[in-house]
Amino acid sequence: MAALTRRSLLVSGGVGAGLLVGWAVWPRAYLPALPAAPGETVFGAYLKIGRDGQVIVAVPQTEHGQGAWSVLAQIVADELGADWRAVGVEAAPISPLYANPLAADALFGTALSPVPPAVRDEVWTRDALMLTAASTSVRRFEEPMRQAGAAARVLLCKAASRRWDADWEECDTAGGFVVNGARKLRFGELAEAAAKETLPDELPLRIGEEGRLSGQPLPRLDAPAKTDGSANFVADIRLPDMVFASIRQGPRPHSRLLSVNRAAAERVAGVAGIVETDHWVAAAGVTWWAANRALDALAPRFATDGALPDDAAIARALDAALAGDGHRLAGVGDVDAVFRDAKLVEAEYTVAPALHAAVETPAATAQWLNGRLELWIATQAPSLARDAAAAAIGVSADKVVLHAMQAGGSFGAALEVDVAAQAAVLAHKLRRPVQLMWSRGEALLNDRVRAPAKARMRARLAANGAILGWHAQIAVASTGRELAARLMPGSTLRRLSGLLPAGADLYAMSGAIPPYRLPAFAVDHYPVATDLPTGHLRGGADGYTAFFTECFIDELARAAGSEPMSYRIGMLGGDPRLARCLTTASALGGWGGGVDGSGQGIACHVMAGSAIAVLAEAHVEEGARIVVDRLVAAVDAGRAINPDVVRQQIEGGLVFGTALATGTAASYRDGLATRRMYGDLALPILATAPEITVELIASSGDPGGVSDLGVPAVAPAIANALRAATGERRRRLPVRSAP
Repeated sequence: MAALTRRSLLVSGGVGAGLLVGWAVWPRAYLPALPAAPGETVFGAYLKIGRDGQVIVAVPQTEHGQGAWSVLAQIVADELGADWRAVGVEAAPISPLYANPLAADALFGTALSPVPPAVRDEVWTRDALMLTAASTSVRRFEEPMRQAGAAARVLLCKAASRRWDADWEECDTAGGFVVNGARKLRFGELAEAAAKETLPDELPLRIGEEGRLSGQPLPRLDAPAKTDGSANFVADIRLPDMVFASIRQGPRPHSRLLSVNRAAAERVAGVAGIVETDHWVAAAGVTWWAANRALDALAPRFATDGALPDDAAIARALDAALAGDGHRLAGVGDVDAVFRDAKLVEAEYTVAPALHAAVETPAATAQWLNGRLELWIATQAPSLARDAAAAAIGVSADKVVLHAMQAGGSFGAALEVDVAAQAAVLAHKLRRPVQLMWSRGEALLNDRVRAPAKARMRARLAANGAILGWHAQIAVASTGRELAARLMPGSTLRRLSGLLPAGADLYAMSGAIPPYRLPAFAVDHYPVATDLPTGHLRGGADGYTAFFTECFIDELARAAGSEPMSYRIGMLGGDPRLARCLTTASALGGWGGGVDGSGQGIACHVMAGSAIAVLAEAHVEEGARIVVDRLVAAVDAGRAINPDVVRQQIEGGLVFGTALATGTAASYRDGLATRRMYGDLALPILATAPEITVELIASSGDPGGVSDLGVPAVAPAIANALRAATGERRRRLPVRSAP
């Protein structure tokens, strides 16, 4: 446990707070609570082995297409010596053993920044804060899952050695067997006996490369069921006497329901019930279509106090924030002195709100029976969803059983817990199982968007083109604090830290510090006050901060008369990872220097312990339609557990980033989103998606995050390519129009 000083204990003035924090860091031990079916033997918190030899890995991360189930299971199977064909996965139950402080710090760290890290981690662990976000799955769970596999291997070897009267250290495992020379025994034959053995003081991990599963492009475990349609999602749950529900909410979280036409709704065939609350109304029916028709007949009216956001109001709020006071995120040297009486290169960039638009809309199935709530939901935050459901119906969290389902996309939307609370209320009031699913329009109307942002960038160049000073002023909402307040409303530590002066929001400014070695720079956050709820989107804040940095560095290269790729490498100050990514991407893509008419642009970024460079080729067709022809990415993500999954995630991120860069962002009129159907979003399809090449740079470093990595560098690479294609610099995202 990290040493604590008296100052660190008294985080918020007052002995009571100090005692609370001191209690929070008191060491605790948590026992595994992994359920076992008949014939299964539990080995710790992550692993079960059946009599038939099947190895079941309990994965504490939500599978929403990123391959987490497969990669984490591969870590266990590699260390265990399992046969990949006999490996399966299941969602881990809610437990402190599966908490993810790494993701919690990325999402909520700003709100708790005055609290010592050791205290935050312990509280998040104690509260079983399970999260799937911020590219943390492998970074957080590789070590405990490798330890779990090694522990089971040792126990199996010990059990086999007793049968053979051999030294267990001379035994090994391979392909689902314990082997000793010519002798071998199946895991299933040894599992029950192995569980009674004891572990040595020092746990031996595998060494060497021969026969290893780690690093192999093994087939994903979730692919067969998704291919043949047998994979279960929330919409596939069927319970006796279940009804289907559709919901209508006010345009803002604090909107109030004024009136509904119940008589009209009750005349709709198949209606099974109507539930009203202060903020929403839902109709239940024997089919979802009947429920949705009844909802239309209800014709709900809402009232919202205060001004409703629209595009013009958002633009004014961004300008007003930049005209106010900011908070220094990071800085080196005296930028003001460097800028004094100097000619500066200046540019302003604007990013519109971005939508999640996941294939699966928010959904949950709930059943209230015998004083207990069962909840089937695809959630990236199972403990928060459970707590929200319990609070909504006034019961303790131990009265809620949550079944974590696979998610159909999400991109961060499944961090939100509204649908869990709503489904709980419906099941509790209707006294029958309910499956609630938001319509596509409802999902887009009530999306917690990636925040709109605006940056004022300034730099001074030396006579040789080198950057002498750099100043980034970024206006954006404090999404990190907003996430913490919305998702953890009862957090005592959040309330305590809220008593201290607010600084820059670390979540909202993630990725804003340039990766270049600059003699003087400053990065400032200007919090924006709008009534537009913001949330976490794939790529996080790096999706707009990289746009600001990499477009501006491109402008500086052109102002200096330099080739953009070489200019970047010269400014890196010897960073080998980004330099190698840049040179690899440029070589693979046939980089021609980004000269006018080439339609080529390049950008790079570092996040979650990984580095990427993206070369884009784009042009503008007649009618001003932007076409992204090709994307070439070079990635250094450390040691790859499964190279195919890494490539898939980078490819998916590149397409997602292309959609954010060229598609239709969220737009608002009179407080309502104007885009309410997929067809309104101009998303890439197979016919319009770019040709994609991904090169993984071999590395022996620790695995970095990859699920977000493909997103941030795409937009600036495309914007820089369009500058080379047309001669016009697009400083707005999406890049659908010139400034």
